[in-house]
Amino acid sequence: MSLHDAGVLAGSVSTVLFVASYLPMLIKAARTRDLASYSLGSFAVTNLGNLVHTVYVVSLPVGPIWALHGFYLVSTVLMTWWYLRYRRRPEHHESVGGRLTERRAAGVSLSIHGETGTHDSGAAGERRDHCGGALSR
Repeated sequence: MSLHDAGVLAGSVSTVLFVASYLPMLIKAARTRDLASYSLGSFAVTNLGNLVHTVYVVSLPVGPIWALHGFYLVSTVLMTWWYLRYRRRPEHHESVGGRLTERRAAGVSLSIHGETGTHDSGAAGERRDHCGGALSR
């Protein structure tokens, strides 16, 4: 086996191993849509690095590095897109009737003292669900 053939074999094996190690993360991210542990800054630097690295990869003869870099390029762009699409909206706080209320920016999930999906309307003390329907005490 020539040195070139050994290099192509090693590149092919490492590409398969890398893809196999990366797929569970992609599948979990797609399934759970939970990318809260990632940062936008990291994705920005990784995507920029990939673009610069692409100049190097295309200067090489077609081989396993092209497949590996192509997979990594697509995976990183996909993870960035999912991160931006599925990131949680920041919560903001309001004071209703002197009590601290947490509400998601989308206005769907509300909580007071751990009671998810409810809020206090204020003056009359009437409790309502997130759709505005009255709740019994």
